Amino acid sequence: MSDAVDRRVALERDGAVATIRLDRPEKLNALDPAMLARLDALLAELDRDPQTRVVILTGAGAKAFCVGADVTVWAALEPLEMWRIWVREGHRVFDRLAGLRQPTIAALNGYAFGGGLELALAADLRIMAAETEVAMPETTIATLPGWAGTRRLPALIGPARAKQMIFSGERIGAERAERWGLVNEIAPRAALLDRTRALAEAIAANAPISVQLAKAAIDDRPDALEALAGALAAGSDDGREGVAAFREKRLPTFRGR
Repeated sequence: MSDAVDRRVALERDGAVATIRLDRPEKLNALDPAMLARLDALLAELDRDPQTRVVILTGAGAKAFCVGADVTVWAALEPLEMWRIWVREGHRVFDRLAGLRQPTIAALNGYAFGGGLELALAADLRIMAAETEVAMPETTIATLPGWAGTRRLPALIGPARAKQMIFSGERIGAERAERWGLVNEIAPRAALLDRTRALAEAIAANAPISVQLAKAAIDDRPDALEALAGALAAGSDDGREGVAAFREKRLPTFRGR
């Protein structure tokens, strides 16, 4: 990975809180394939990091959190390339963010349009600067949300409001976004990162395993029940007996406890 790409998607750690920052303000933090790959690698790294308890996602500059996919990149792709590379890769990376073990908070410091809003929707919580707007404008350029916006947006704010946003492409201000449940809180732009950090630290101060299991349970992850059941079984007397019998090459004696 080149230094240039590293700078465009940066990772900062401060205690138990990690911050991923999209740093391409001259392009309003629009995402290209190399940035998606870098984001994917950082998320994989954080998921394996036992010291990180909360992840913040934000953008550089005063104008935009992320305005979505870089139009100059995807507009040049053939339809099969769009399916094989652009759409599938975006889904995979955003699903990794949604499935991250740790809680995630998107700090919307500026515009979150299209794929940028879809990125924020993949986070657990969203805090929005009072002075900014969000939108799903894809239909205004003859396309439609391609990174799970048609699934995550109605799940969050309901089908009718999601249809209004997607069909019209209109921009939604912070007050309406909060009223609709699209964001958890509004903060003045100057205080946005401080408020996000305070919330992240409050979460990080709690028992991390409990928080992470609560996230898995709320999200109804298909692996959550198996993980909990496996841990419960392995921690029982029978679980320890089974491992001991395997190591000692004998038949186990199970007692149901």
